[in-house]
Amino acid sequence: PHRPSKDITMNVYLTVIDTMADWEIGYLTAELHSRRFFRDPATACNLVKLGVTLDAVHSMGGIRYVPDLTVDTVQLQEDDLLLLPGGDVWQMPVVRPFLTLARDALDQGHNVAAICGATVGLASTGALDRRRHTSNDLGSLQAACPAYTGQSHYRPKPAVRGDNLITASGLAPLEFSYEVLKMLKVWRPATATAWYRLHKTRQACWYDELVASMSPEAEGPVPG
Repeated sequence: PHRPSKDITMNVYLTVIDTMADWEIGYLTAELHSRRFFRDPATACNLVKLGVTLDAVHSMGGIRYVPDLTVDTVQLQEDDLLLLPGGDVWQMPVVRPFLTLARDALDQGHNVAAICGATVGLASTGALDRRRHTSNDLGSLQAACPAYTGQSHYRPKPAVRGDNLITASGLAPLEFSYEVLKMLKVWRPATATAWYRLHKTRQACWYDELVASMSPEAEGPVPG
């Protein structure tokens, strides 16, 4: 039921792990599931929970997640996204299948987004050595991954997009979500800007801009 069809534009594969950091993906999963600000409300975006096995895991907040699919069965399509939230287990062998999938997906041109501890996991595979990225802290990344050689591609920013890869600090779930939503192109550019600035500044003028961006008159070309 989760494979793309003519009625489905994309799958977002959420890797669910024990100790998953609930807050780091909260903005993103809510907006993708509700589709309340999509440029086309009929757009289908499947949020698929991906596990190493089909056994339930528990987030850092104690929420129980039951995977829909196992990592070994996934074949990413052009518009799909592999989403790696933070957690305390990204340097443990149990999550290696997720990291192998992510590394190979990046090499094949598929979209991958990782935040907090997941960026450390990616660094351990060599996936960040030649790609623009960020993490929680460069020094901590180097200490955790002695073989990491991507220092020249590191950017000390909350969230960074480098072609088909988005990475972020665990302190930047809003910026992370903003970059992912722009990558997926399910929102109009004006909607994404207004949404981000409303949450960042809490100024009412950006709510007005957000509402205005949803009008038919606000539609513009899809950015490249």
